[in-house]
Amino acid sequence: MRLTTTAVDLQARDALVMQHVPLVKSLAQRLAQRLPAQVELNDLISVGVLGLVEAANRYRPTLGVPFDAFARRRVNGAMLDSLRDLDWAPRSLRRLRRELDAALARLRHELKREPVEKEVAAAMNLSVPEYERTVESLRALDVATIRQLDAPGPDGESLLDVAIDPEEGFVAKLERKELRQHLAKAITALPERERQILALSYEEELTLAEIGEVLGVSESRVCQLRSLAVARLRTALSESLGLEVRR
Repeated sequence: MRLTTTAVDLQARDALVMQHVPLVKSLAQRLAQRLPAQVELNDLISVGVLGLVEAANRYRPTLGVPFDAFARRRVNGAMLDSLRDLDWAPRSLRRLRRELDAALARLRHELKREPVEKEVAAAMNLSVPEYERTVESLRALDVATIRQLDAPGPDGESLLDVAIDPEEGFVAKLERKELRQHLAKAITALPERERQILALSYEEELTLAEIGEVLGVSESRVCQLRSLAVARLRTALSESLGLEVRR
């Protein structure tokens, strides 16, 4: 009995899904290490598997992108979307982030450079220890802010362009390219230690503890610097795109 094309496609899809379930678990475990305890690992895995199935449905080998890279984007995106929908962060935490963003934007405008931590603390009317605790508490809000920038693929497009949606329109791709250029410029302006931490976290996918071992600092210090780097990028992008930083 000959199988129809649809049956063959379904078999190929199911095979891709089963082969890459361990990838979902690995991504969920790494993400869970950055989140509050009330976020269940099993919930992340369940949502990630749905993202994996969607990736398998949309994947086309002719894109020239390995399925692992294609699926990783959709799995991560599905999990992050689910976290945004939960909106588990308290209002006080979101208020702290707005205050940090406003202080960074104001100091950057006044100083014409990236402010150092003592300057940010003073602008927020906090002592340095209070400021460090504030920045560290923001780690849960920063998980979905940055996506890894990928190297160009065989056709000159980055995986960010093709892996998000193969049917994405030309205008959307131009907008994404412009956004990526603004982000790259903002990353270049970061202090060197903060750039290192972002690279180790989002490109090498190391945990905070692993980054601390590499750089010879505590896990809490890595958390503080990463949250500050994310805040710098968020406010720099808002300024580049002409968006108002909420106060």
